Amino acid sequence: MNLPYLEKECLILGCGNPLLGDDGFGPEVIQRLESHYRLPDFAFALDVGTAIRDILFDMLLAAERPRQLIVVDAMDLGEAQPGTIREIRIDQMQAAKIVDYSLHQFPTTNMLQELAEATAIDVRLLVAQVAQLPDVVQPGLSLPISRAVDRMCAQIMGIVSGKAIRAAGGGYV
Repeated sequence: MNLPYLEKECLILGCGNPLLGDDGFGPEVIQRLESHYRLPDFAFALDVGTAIRDILFDMLLAAERPRQLIVVDAMDLGEAQPGTIREIRIDQMQAAKIVDYSLHQFPTTNMLQELAEATAIDVRLLVAQVAQLPDVVQPGLSLPISRAVDRMCAQIMGIVSGKAIRAAGGGYV
């Protein structure tokens, strides 16, 4: 299996469906990283849309793996203001997110957990609080989520460079 992005030290995956409003946050972050930021040579950003499961499966089977995996997605964090960015644990992924987006979530949580526990990969889940997730096709991010894209990019660049600053309450500055 020749997947050069698995040979990078850090792999950043943007998850989501741009046809479903704020669920397109992950792909938008990846697009912005590629067009406005300069990732170090050891990092690779990939828009996986709703196919994260395939990438994680490849990663589980690969001989060479990244040392760090950053997964970027949008979800309902409950009480958070729309556009809030947080790092969450795998077990904090809400059941509603898993059911609603079964194309890219289930059994994704199991694979992420296995990668975190059975390999040396540092798995990090960065999410943004959605303003809305439509029931029908509705492309485009809400204003709060759109404003969170550059903050998420800056957070990722901080993690990749080792300079991330975590604020109280799990958010980032």
